[in-house]
Amino acid sequence: MPATGTPPPGVAAAAALTVPGVVGLQPRLAHRLAAAVSPTWPETTAQHAPEAGVRIDRVPDGSGWHIEVRCVLTEGHRVVDTARDVHDRVRAAVLSHLAAHDAPVAVTVTVTVTVTRIAARDRTV
Repeated sequence: MPATGTPPPGVAAAAALTVPGVVGLQPRLAHRLAAAVSPTWPETTAQHAPEAGVRIDRVPDGSGWHIEVRCVLTEGHRVVDTARDVHDRVRAAVLSHLAAHDAPVAVTVTVTVTVTRIAARDRTV
């Protein structure tokens, strides 16, 4: 865990990716633009890191964290149910991580889940 006590985005990303129906996390525009101008091959840029689809910010009063997760879902799953599952798993994983690293008991964690795209299932057999 970083010295500032910020929960690592990888914890939230890993939790979101365990939800059935989530096929990936969508990086925010800033990550995508940075990857586009990167002198390295696309496979090595942050664009492909799942953490790029997670943003973690301190709540202004300092009492906790706000987490934004941007998901790509596969068709055939109810969006509202999948988003709710992502919310619950990410929140639980981050709270567990914070508790394991001696965060204050009264820390709040809010999670916003944005579904950015529904990807078609691969129909090749």
